[in-house]
Amino acid sequence: MPHSLSPDSSNAAVKDEQPDGEPAIPTPVAPADTAAAMSDDDVDIDMNEAEAPPAGQAEEAKKEVKLDELFADDDSDDEFPSSAPVKREGVSSPVRAASPSNIPASDPEVMRSFYQRLFPWRQLFQWLNHSPMPTNDFGNREFAFTLQNDAYLRYQSFATADLLRKDVLRLMPSRFEIGPVYSTNPRDRKTLRNSSAFKPLSKELCFDIDLTDYDDIRTCCDKATICNKCWQFMTMAIKVVDVALRDDFGFNHIMWVYSGRRGAHAWVCDKKARSMDDQKRRAIANYLEVIKGGSQSGKKVNVKRPLHPHLSRSLDILKTHFQEDVLAEQDPWATDEQAQKLLQLLPDRTLNESLRRKWEAAPGRSSISKWADIDAVAKTGASKHLDAKALLEAKQDIVLEYTYPRLDIEVSKKLNHLLKSPFVVHPGTGRVCVPIDTKALEDFDPLGVPTVQSLLAEIDSWKGGEDGEEDDKSKATIADWEKTSLKPYVEQFRSFVSALIKDEGIAKVKREREEDSMDF
Repeated sequence: MPHSLSPDSSNAAVKDEQPDGEPAIPTPVAPADTAAAMSDDDVDIDMNEAEAPPAGQAEEAKKEVKLDELFADDDSDDEFPSSAPVKREGVSSPVRAASPSNIPASDPEVMRSFYQRLFPWRQLFQWLNHSPMPTNDFGNREFAFTLQNDAYLRYQSFATADLLRKDVLRLMPSRFEIGPVYSTNPRDRKTLRNSSAFKPLSKELCFDIDLTDYDDIRTCCDKATICNKCWQFMTMAIKVVDVALRDDFGFNHIMWVYSGRRGAHAWVCDKKARSMDDQKRRAIANYLEVIKGGSQSGKKVNVKRPLHPHLSRSLDILKTHFQEDVLAEQDPWATDEQAQKLLQLLPDRTLNESLRRKWEAAPGRSSISKWADIDAVAKTGASKHLDAKALLEAKQDIVLEYTYPRLDIEVSKKLNHLLKSPFVVHPGTGRVCVPIDTKALEDFDPLGVPTVQSLLAEIDSWKGGEDGEEDDKSKATIADWEKTSLKPYVEQFRSFVSALIKDEGIAKVKREREEDSMDF
């Protein structure tokens, strides 16, 4: 899976700032073209690839920010109220003209309705800001917009969530990415006398896993197509990576997000993770990398013995998945060609020949049976020089090759990578990039994730409480996302953010006390 997007290698057009400070906004293309252009859902952006100058709204941001007005109630979502009570003269609802389910997800009016009515702006702000009140963690954070015609705007920044929301509604990007916190406001970078003073300071440690990297071992689907069978590879990957990050590195605040089509992203949000330099990020990425080599390479797992505790733990997690989700569901060695690949991973030629003859004599033998045949034939003494230890290690390597996470580690190595924001809509599938509950991984259904069209239809059909009776005052206080199947995902995100902010506050108080004690 590609891990960067460059204007030189795609149709993206990076736009420069105009003399009046406003970016040049190209005419949007038709929705169908947009969907095609954005079919690669999991492309994240390397900040070294391209640059789009600022949108020139720094002064506007300064004028509009009134902290006492914007954050009078830290725990309220009234800053971005439900659209239900809003009345606009002469303006009709964009989703009333036709059934939302019949409108493409990439349609600008569908996206406008989503960003106006459903996107959790306040929670996104608090997540990236690490506080209910504005700080540089949000104000100096880079955002990048991919516009409807694939033009790309870099180095956007905003003092508040409302300013970000307004710019998204003005530009109507098909998606937006999140980058690092910089040493100064990204919009002001060209005003610095010393350009080296503009540098990234912190960003979440991120991981990207894409099912296209499993195409050589999944038999049910390939490329952008997925099903619940091959999604189990993602379930395995999340289990292995999540426990390693928590147990081996001590991270606590890890959020997994569905990419909208065929992948998942991990955001490690602990302060110590955000502040790591590239060297430390590379070390963690290399620690977790086991599968090496492309789809045409031979043996992809070559690990030292005795196995590292992380790998031993991973094998314990993956053994059941290997039997049930790989051998039974994927049947990866059903054909003669596939079986030959298995034989190439075994260490003894004589054993291999015995197995080949057995399988040729019984065509149609399942992968479960072929896997069992390895030990059965080995015990017959077919090979006098068989090394039992080498065979065991080879079988362990095969289990890892067919189950261990296949990470795009380049995403994790650099502080200055950008990654697609949670809760944006995939323009090809219409699915929202929702958080994944790691406590209920087996229950997550990527094909059942809410689509933007279904969510807008749910708002239109909502009638109140269980009995359908709600007074006007009650309806006015209910946010639109609470009326839809997006609700549990937003609530999960809000709980995650609350726990993160709480720990940040405790750590801050502890640091202040330590600093005070040093004064004496």
